[in-house]
Amino acid sequence: MGAGASAEEKHSRELEKKLKEDAEKDARTVKLLLLGAGESGKSTIVKQMKIIHQDGYSLEECLEFIAIIYGNTLQSILAIVRAMTTLNIQYGDSARQDDARKLMHMADTIEEGTMPKEMSDIIQRLWKDSGIQACFDRASEYQLNDSAGYYLSDLERLVTPGYVPTEQDVLRSRVKTTGIIETQFSFKDLNFRMFDVGGQRSERKKWIHCFEGVTCIIFIAALSAYDMVLVEDDEVNRMHESLHLFNSICNHKYFATTSIVLFLNKKDLFQEKVTKVHLSICFPDYDGPNTYEDAGNYIKVQFLELNMRRDVKEIYSHMTCATDTQNVKFVFDAMPEFMYVPCSETL
Repeated sequence: MGAGASAEEKHSRELEKKLKEDAEKDARTVKLLLLGAGESGKSTIVKQMKIIHQDGYSLEECLEFIAIIYGNTLQSILAIVRAMTTLNIQYGDSARQDDARKLMHMADTIEEGTMPKEMSDIIQRLWKDSGIQACFDRASEYQLNDSAGYYLSDLERLVTPGYVPTEQDVLRSRVKTTGIIETQFSFKDLNFRMFDVGGQRSERKKWIHCFEGVTCIIFIAALSAYDMVLVEDDEVNRMHESLHLFNSICNHKYFATTSIVLFLNKKDLFQEKVTKVHLSICFPDYDGPNTYEDAGNYIKVQFLELNMRRDVKEIYSHMTCATDTQNVKFVFDAMPEFMYVPCSETL
């Protein structure tokens, strides 16, 4: 009987030790939730965590992106070709009209994710056409991937035999996030669990399952979306949708004690766009200079003023470019460590 009791005691001690270890591990575990409207750059931030805090992408993993990159490139040129008709833009060279017809036919018949030489030749000819370029300049009037120009202007490299996608090629690739994707990594002696959830409206109802025990929310908004409409509703401005979503999250009872960081993303695209399209297209009250600094600061204020608890809860904001590894690394390094504990412990 004594032996039995000592065995039970031993088991109990082991269990206590295990529970203590689990509790210590939990205390060092930071649960990060990435939120934001569709196509704001959440998944690109996740890819950067793999590059910065894990071992990056292996050769095999990079090769798996080829089909996605070819698919993105094809869908981009098809979107531009369709918009040529919608926007009533003429091709610079009438021969490109035949190329466009051939491309539409080939797109229906080729194996998904492949890029036969005949197709890449057609795409390259189309991309050089002055009409296509004029249509590309009006991309905010239809749905077009942000990576369109990046891939289309470098297609010759992408179709070279033996092509291996670079980190930048991988970062620019786009696959719509459905459901919830978890990434784990270590940083500043803490274990991070980062959750990326689909941003389109149909995906948002799945977020509720991620709410419990969240340490910090990173909300991502695309600065460059101020003159664009939603994929799922072409009557709604993307920036307005992002502000509406941020309002509902930063003032939600679930997140009363949760640290919130705002990433105003795609600053590179915004810097280019703001010289051509006035911010008043999105914010009619804005009458300031259409510069990167002034317009960017105005957008930041629109978000931060939605925080109804700003007297007790500060929301940190950063201008980011999710495809720039050094920028993302700098921003994460700059985030104060108290962001990783609930606000109630820091107030």
